Amino acid sequence: MSMEHPPVNSGVPHSARIWNYWLGGKDCYEIDRKVGDEIAAANPAIRDTARAQRAFLVRAVQHLVRDVGIRQFLDVGTGLPTADNTHEVAQRLLPEARIVYVDHDPVVLVHAEALLTSTPEGATDYIDADLRDPEAILEQAATTLDFTQPVALILLGIAAHVTDDSVYDIVDRLVDALPSGSHLVLCDSTEVIHPDQQRAMVEQWNQASDNPRVNRSPQELARFFDGLELLVPGVVSTPRWRPESNGSEEPTEVDNFGGVARKP
Repeated sequence: MSMEHPPVNSGVPHSARIWNYWLGGKDCYEIDRKVGDEIAAANPAIRDTARAQRAFLVRAVQHLVRDVGIRQFLDVGTGLPTADNTHEVAQRLLPEARIVYVDHDPVVLVHAEALLTSTPEGATDYIDADLRDPEAILEQAATTLDFTQPVALILLGIAAHVTDDSVYDIVDRLVDALPSGSHLVLCDSTEVIHPDQQRAMVEQWNQASDNPRVNRSPQELARFFDGLELLVPGVVSTPRWRPESNGSEEPTEVDNFGGVARKP
């Protein structure tokens, strides 16, 4: 699928490119590395947080495909492609898995074709839409996904960009459109482990970026799962959501909490 790409301003820092830089990706410019390093200097845990969020995605998708039998994924606010994107994880286990990525970021749009690499048996698509417009997301995603069958809705680090309580209605609208047996996978930044550093990080981010964000408490994040069946261990720091066995030692917590829940 070919897209008309808007111009990218390489002299202005961008949140998607900064996050890509923290994940070890190459799709960033000098200004992104500079701002990313400044934020990391104030909050040294941010790189660990970015990697913990990606590892949570991998474990959640593996569980949903392997243990639940989910075959369809709607990944909203996907950001720039790095390693272990949703379609790669899902289609390694189930080649016929179908994935729709959603983002409205012109920088991500430039790299969208890189995401559109599917197994022959499955499907991977990208739609240009905003989380704040759930109706547009659902309408466009329906061309690739079958909404009569369970879908995993993935919202990683994206709800924080809707800084008021309207975000709960937005997520509810997306979940309401999914059939029984669907799942919500959601995580976001908190101020639990390093509150001062997290507040400083958000302030720096909002000064440098054109896409402001807010930290929420674990209790506020748990509210997204109201009415759903929250899987064990509930809403926790993402490294502690079903970690791979590493002896008896608990993984180190980061200021990124989330969970996975099933729609009854």
